[in-house]
Amino acid sequence: MAVNSYNWGLMPNVNVRTAQAADVPVMLQLIRGLAEYERAPQEVTLTEEQLLSDGFGERPLYECLIAELDGHAVGLAIFFPIYSTWKGASLHLEDLFVLPSARRQGIGKALLRKVAAIAGERDCARLQWDVLDWNQPAIDFYQSLGAKFLDEWRIMRVTGEALRELGESHPSQEREGWGTRIAAGQK
Repeated sequence: MAVNSYNWGLMPNVNVRTAQAADVPVMLQLIRGLAEYERAPQEVTLTEEQLLSDGFGERPLYECLIAELDGHAVGLAIFFPIYSTWKGASLHLEDLFVLPSARRQGIGKALLRKVAAIAGERDCARLQWDVLDWNQPAIDFYQSLGAKFLDEWRIMRVTGEALRELGESHPSQEREGWGTRIAAGQK
């Protein structure tokens, strides 16, 4: 049974809960905070409308947890299902972010533990995510929790014009909405 709000033994003024549609504005603020930390604020082109329809529409593409400190949102975890042809159902953690002012209080660990618990509830074989090679504090944190690098793997990505060109000759490109996000080069 999924739990919507949990404390994970944190200080009484810390709470981790499932995001609701009304959280979209704060989610976007936290996403922008993460982009700032990752030295790429200009890369965030996502709108509140997209976050709303993609996460809270008829077929949600992601799920989000919100961490609150004294009733104020200070962190988030955004994740979605993926599938391993070798292992089966899995989860991908797209973003894990805690405001700098709220770090070192166990909030990031609580968010990650909850995503891992959800993976367990869903019989997922694994939980995976990406980390920037220069983000040593995050690398140390993840390794302290048992995460391992996959040194033999590299991330590949096609965006923007290259993605549009790659998909142009395929019959599915005639679908409604094709290319609207691709043209914006969204992550």
